[in-house]
Amino acid sequence: MIAAYGWSERLAGAFAPHARAGHLPGRVVVQQRNGYLVVTDRGEVRAKASGRLHHEAGDDGPPAVGDWVALSLNASKGDATIHAVLPRRTAFVRRAAHSAAEVQVIAGNIDVAFIVASMNADLNARRIERYLAAAWQSGARPVVVLTKADLCEDVAGQTAAVAALAGDCPVVVVSARQGMGLEALLAHVGVGETCVLIGSSGVGKSTLVNAFLGEARMATGEIRSGDDHGRHTTSHRELVRLPGGGLIVDTPGMRELGLIGDDEGLEAAFEDVEALIAACRFSDCGHGGEPGCAVRAALDSGALDAGRWASFLKLGQELAAVEAKSEQSAKDAARRVAKRHRDGKRAGRDQD
Repeated sequence: MIAAYGWSERLAGAFAPHARAGHLPGRVVVQQRNGYLVVTDRGEVRAKASGRLHHEAGDDGPPAVGDWVALSLNASKGDATIHAVLPRRTAFVRRAAHSAAEVQVIAGNIDVAFIVASMNADLNARRIERYLAAAWQSGARPVVVLTKADLCEDVAGQTAAVAALAGDCPVVVVSARQGMGLEALLAHVGVGETCVLIGSSGVGKSTLVNAFLGEARMATGEIRSGDDHGRHTTSHRELVRLPGGGLIVDTPGMRELGLIGDDEGLEAAFEDVEALIAACRFSDCGHGGEPGCAVRAALDSGALDAGRWASFLKLGQELAAVEAKSEQSAKDAARRVAKRHRDGKRAGRDQD
């Protein structure tokens, strides 16, 4: 059964130590607050992470949908315990809600990231840029998906505008209602590959999943008439098999997706801006009034959109802030460890 979910020789090699411990391999297909649903060669089982796994999770965090895990079956209870998460090839992450310095894994082992945006009044270039940067950063191949083409009066114009900021990233226009573009979209997902749907609530992610499957698998909601935004209709993350042999993850809508780690994702999403920066006369150009500034020349001529430049600066500042907070958190953690060590030594001396 797990072969249909992407199990491979590479994964079998990574799993070997867990097999010797008597554990079974499985892939997380549903992630909810109270546990997981994991598919194994013995069927689907409800599972929870072991206390040790929670304690030792570290930066990788707890299991996420799409993860390959090592688990043991609890025959008396009819459930399972997850003991380990196999190394992820890729990971789609966001900043944790409670801490800008911590990250939360949204989905693991993703091959293709479908960045979904609706061609209605809520089409937002800056949000697409943010998602593109996050997708490139995850290690997955991004594809921009423009939905609800049947509601758009200028499909060609909006598609061209998005393609201009997407660079080499494919842009696919679809209408689930009319069945347009669905086959072209699925062609980006090979047999055994996993894709994830990323986008704000109401852009049509669950509707796409239903169209792919030919059934009402995911709940869908109506767009609010006041602002063209949607309501969250997916309450959990779920990995679903597609008829063509691929797999797809539907995730709750994310309006504010944070960037983490290095700036590779930002560089990939803004290759045109990076090329301009590299063309400046001075390597330390501040892109203000310096002579020979390629960025300023492009802004003045209109070759570089001012909004795109502002978006690049904003995301760059966000990455810098996250890095600074991460460094501060690491320093704070080191201080706590050192303090516990000093307190332990002091307690030992007091007992002598």
